[in-house]
Amino acid sequence: MFDRATAFAQTNQITVNDLNLLVTALTHPSYAQEQGMMENNQRLEFLGDAVLNLVVANHLYIAYPNRPEGVLTKIRAKVVCERYLAKFARALNLGDYLILGRGEENSGGRNRNSILADALEAVIGALFLDQGLQYTESFVLKNMQKDIDAVADGDFYDFKSRLQELVQSISRENVTYHILEESGPPHDRTFVAGVSFQSRLLATGTGKTKKEAEQRAAEQALKEFNK
Repeated sequence: MFDRATAFAQTNQITVNDLNLLVTALTHPSYAQEQGMMENNQRLEFLGDAVLNLVVANHLYIAYPNRPEGVLTKIRAKVVCERYLAKFARALNLGDYLILGRGEENSGGRNRNSILADALEAVIGALFLDQGLQYTESFVLKNMQKDIDAVADGDFYDFKSRLQELVQSISRENVTYHILEESGPPHDRTFVAGVSFQSRLLATGTGKTKKEAEQRAAEQALKEFNK
């Protein structure tokens, strides 16, 4: 078991002082039950879940100062979910190092999203106890920041729909979008979009695609409405 924990840490360049914590994080309840062991990764999973939520919330709070609390909560919930945690775990090849009972081993537990997500949270809990919050935060963001920002900047928060709902609450007319400018080489274009209402330009936005530029324009228009 210690060999697996050591290999996992070395493969992923993870610093750990107390290897027992990492062994516990890798130990699925099915193995502990078969072996009559008291410890498995469930308690560390509980701790890691809280640490992960804190790290993601802190990143969102700093990176998106204009997003309201309700939106930040929804973004965090979408990121701290089984799908993304399993993706993170697979990037670490975590399944290869899990200590599973025979039943879980034979039924494909090493690649099951729920087991991978739980084990990842347990690893995060172990790192928090062993290395502290700053190290753990760096570890999480190194592996998850792209996904966090993709969710926050993507269609999850549809500014165009929000703007349309707002405008239609006061008028039967709708806003229109138009591309004002295109620049850059064909493989790396930048677009500037404008959003207008009743022939008046409300705001502009810039993005790497037309869709993204329109979303940024709608976001800026919402800010102007809320002033």
